[in-house]
Amino acid sequence: MSSLASLANHQVRLARRPAGLPTRDDWSFTTQDVAEPAEGAVVVRTLALSLDPAMRGWMNEGRSYIPPVGLGEVMRAGGIGRVVASRNARYAPGDLVSAAIGVQEYATIGEADASRVALAKIDPRIASVPQWLNVLGLPGMTAYFGLLEVGQPKAGDTVVVSGAAGAVGQTVGQLARIKGCRAVGIAGGSAKCEFVVKELGFDACIDYKALDVKAALKTHCPQGIDVYFDNVGGDILDAALARLARGARVVICGAISQYNNMGDVKGPKNYMSLLVNRARMEGMVVFDYASRYPQAIAELAGYLQSGRLKSREDVVAGGVAAFPEALLKLFKGENFGKLVLQVAED
Repeated sequence: MSSLASLANHQVRLARRPAGLPTRDDWSFTTQDVAEPAEGAVVVRTLALSLDPAMRGWMNEGRSYIPPVGLGEVMRAGGIGRVVASRNARYAPGDLVSAAIGVQEYATIGEADASRVALAKIDPRIASVPQWLNVLGLPGMTAYFGLLEVGQPKAGDTVVVSGAAGAVGQTVGQLARIKGCRAVGIAGGSAKCEFVVKELGFDACIDYKALDVKAALKTHCPQGIDVYFDNVGGDILDAALARLARGARVVICGAISQYNNMGDVKGPKNYMSLLVNRARMEGMVVFDYASRYPQAIAELAGYLQSGRLKSREDVVAGGVAAFPEALLKLFKGENFGKLVLQVAED
């Protein structure tokens, strides 16, 4: 085993809980030596990190579906890396792995923690590193189980998804099409809408920055919305609720429009549409389906390799030092596709 003594691990830690949009002052930047792994542990060199809207919620104190990141802790993040040292028989130096690595250049993962951080070998022949963080990563798992398990689409249904050009939304719409549904996206800007329709094959896309979303939904969903997959919350959720078909299913996946609210979260005004249309609205958290990820990966990888499913990533360079500014792209709508932070060249 080669010595790791010469390596330095640069890390980004949560210094304080943000009020509104996170700023660089909310983070601290630390450096630690990289130690040889203990028995059963591996050391992973981070190649790329997944930047996700959910990160904003993880910074807040309070009860949620996952404990908040503690003050002074390395910021939580999923990523892809190479094993550089191992005392675990399941992993060898050179293996490409995915795990909740955190925003740092090296992660030491003990045998007892491997399951908690979802350490797993991945096959670079199936997909690229950014694609393993997108359609074959948590966004793809979220789209797959959120749409198919919670949304329960049937062939011929009209499926509407907000954040359609984002990591989860792009897979939701394409998967809806594969399952025989009409797919209508909602995205910000003509370029994103054009990409969603011409490249991803959605039937239509509504530019919320240029159009009245409620009126546009009436045009594109004349029989109503059978499945609404919500990634944004706020006014767009309200507009979709006003257009539900009888027996509709509303999947609450995220609410990026509300994550940095300084005041109260804006709730849906049109919730009575659920009663009138005998519809249901249900939240989903992807970690509930962890035992079934291999099933989803196998199906989605098949679509990816056959060309039926496309994957777009927005890769930002700059390493962990660029994390604070790169994360803000999500909340400013500046990312085009799945946002990935490149930490190191492979």
